[in-house]
Amino acid sequence: MIIAFIDAHREDLGIEPICRELAIAPSSYHEHAARLADPGKRPDRARRDDEMRAQIKRVHEASFGLYGTRKVWHQLRREGVVIAKCTVERLMAAMGLAGVRRGKKTITTLSDPKAPCPLDKVNREFRVSRPNALWVVDFTYVHTWAGFVYVAFMIDAYARRIVGWKVSTSATAGFVLDALEQAIHAAGPVPMTG
Repeated sequence: MIIAFIDAHREDLGIEPICRELAIAPSSYHEHAARLADPGKRPDRARRDDEMRAQIKRVHEASFGLYGTRKVWHQLRREGVVIAKCTVERLMAAMGLAGVRRGKKTITTLSDPKAPCPLDKVNREFRVSRPNALWVVDFTYVHTWAGFVYVAFMIDAYARRIVGWKVSTSATAGFVLDALEQAIHAAGPVPMTG
């Protein structure tokens, strides 16, 4: 970017004054210009990277774009190409190449940024003096061979045990309420105080 700026303004302002203002040595600019004029003067790493880019692109295209860094690296090694895995990672990232990732991303929560956040009714104080005074709920998903299942847990903060739970194939509010209903049923009737 700096080199392009110098190239664009060197006729009007001169190379040395521009370099002085940008605090770079004029020799750095001249060295870069010489490398552009004669690719043989480029550093060994840059020349090797160009060779490896071609090899990586060939292997990636031969896999129909499926291979990621690890598989491209293994294929190159099988072919006798000596290259470090980190070099394959660096060059593939620079070239914008990536393999196909298996599985599909599970979206567990669709939050509405416009909806107000519920207030913390207990002020993060989960210590209670008696059973069934405070229940907290959490739900998560579990990956199974048949797909994802969602599990809701109702936990008694006093006993620190699950008092209600529900498993569902869809993450709706209904299955969390079913866990609450199970917990209420398991707690039994509430004694009347008078």
